[in-house]
Amino acid sequence: MTRPNFLILMVDQLTGTLFDDGPAAFLHAPNLRALFQRSYRFSRAYCTSPLCAPSRASFMSGQLPRRTGVYDNAAEFTASTPCFTHHLRRAGYQTALSGKMHFVGPDQLHGFETRLTTDIYPADFGWTPDYRKPGERIDWWYHNMGSVTGAGVAEITNQLEFDDETAFLACQKLYDLARGHDPRPWCLTVSFTHPHDPFVARRKYWDLYEGSPALEPADSVAYEAMDPHSKRLLDSFDYANFDISPDQVRRARRGYFANISYIDDKIGEVLSVLEATRQEAVVVFVSDHGEMLGAHGLWFKMSFFEESARVPLAFAIPGKRGGRIDQPVSTLDIVPTLADLAGIDSATVAPWCDGESLLPLMHGTGGRGPVPMEYAAEGSIAPMVALVDGPWKYIACAADPEILYNLDTDPGETENLAGNAACAPILERMRGMVRARWDLAAFDAEVRESQARRWVIYEALREGAYTAWDFQPRRDASERFMRNHMDLNILEEAQRCPRGE
Repeated sequence: MTRPNFLILMVDQLTGTLFDDGPAAFLHAPNLRALFQRSYRFSRAYCTSPLCAPSRASFMSGQLPRRTGVYDNAAEFTASTPCFTHHLRRAGYQTALSGKMHFVGPDQLHGFETRLTTDIYPADFGWTPDYRKPGERIDWWYHNMGSVTGAGVAEITNQLEFDDETAFLACQKLYDLARGHDPRPWCLTVSFTHPHDPFVARRKYWDLYEGSPALEPADSVAYEAMDPHSKRLLDSFDYANFDISPDQVRRARRGYFANISYIDDKIGEVLSVLEATRQEAVVVFVSDHGEMLGAHGLWFKMSFFEESARVPLAFAIPGKRGGRIDQPVSTLDIVPTLADLAGIDSATVAPWCDGESLLPLMHGTGGRGPVPMEYAAEGSIAPMVALVDGPWKYIACAADPEILYNLDTDPGETENLAGNAACAPILERMRGMVRARWDLAAFDAEVRESQARRWVIYEALREGAYTAWDFQPRRDASERFMRNHMDLNILEEAQRCPRGE
């Protein structure tokens, strides 16, 4: 069997609610629109945890955060956790990463054979929350509403610089792969940090959304009417110290949409090189989590509301027409699906994976069980869990009242049905599934122990000589371009692609 190449395109904080069947009509995203049209596109894909590092560790491993131990943005992703990269390398693949993956800890590769960029965020334990101090804001790294009040235009930012480099090096890598010096099939992951806040965009993308009706502020919810977790999130955003105007909300939304268009251009650059070099690959598009963008009065992520928890997910498979699939699925399912497509025996992957292959759904057969989610990071005071089963979403936390939504009849998640007598059988069934899957008291103890350990280690390692865990990209200049241990005639021919034209 010919094993396919894989090109995985990952973005950050892109809500799946704008991608029911490809980009929403008002979005200027021609490259993503064309990609989705030829893809199997999952309208109800959920992340495992609405936060960067936990979700990305799950994307890599196919395991829930409680299993990986990556509870928050400063929890170590251990080197002993099998990832899709390990499964593919065992099967003879070469693996490479350009861009963000938010690995925390000394292992900054996790099965990637090569890594082309450093990460945009720190790899140490400095961003560790502390359940021992409920209500504490750690101001130097917690989100605050400055991302909303500061929305606007800039031609270069910290994030734009990172994503420009990510796309450039990914294109360079695709050219190199096309030269064929390494005969192995390949998996290249290209991971961008946009459209993650701050909501600052280049002028040419900002101008695309002049007068767009989508800029109008989403329906909001008063603080007093919010559920306890939503209140804690607003407190963690330092919301009380900002006076957010409707115009600032419009500008923040405009910056977000503009950065979707920016990312669309970057993805277009990568896909155009794939096409120009006549390489064929399964293309996967996914985000790590969503963005609230003012819905329910909230911003950023860290919530199980649809805007935060749902992500776009698409598989473009050469020779397949694709189609829309509406059954709830999880980003946990990416690992076994990649293995399935690569012809890897599922028995070698299943023990290390909580997901299910999506190929049966693509073929119109089979189904998938309830989709699980977990959250145990900033803005929470105890682990939260959720299950999505058909139209039902159930949320449980030892510190809060339980929540039950019917997403068919209440897509805006405005009515908690947990106290509705007519829904009692559904509620009890969902409770039973949660009890069977999670021991919340044990989960809480594990999170607290992890946080306490990491605070000791971080404070210790910041004393005296500091050894960074951040990935250091290194390129051997003696092996680039033309050097005197090379034959110029052989070099020029070998580095040309395609040849003979």
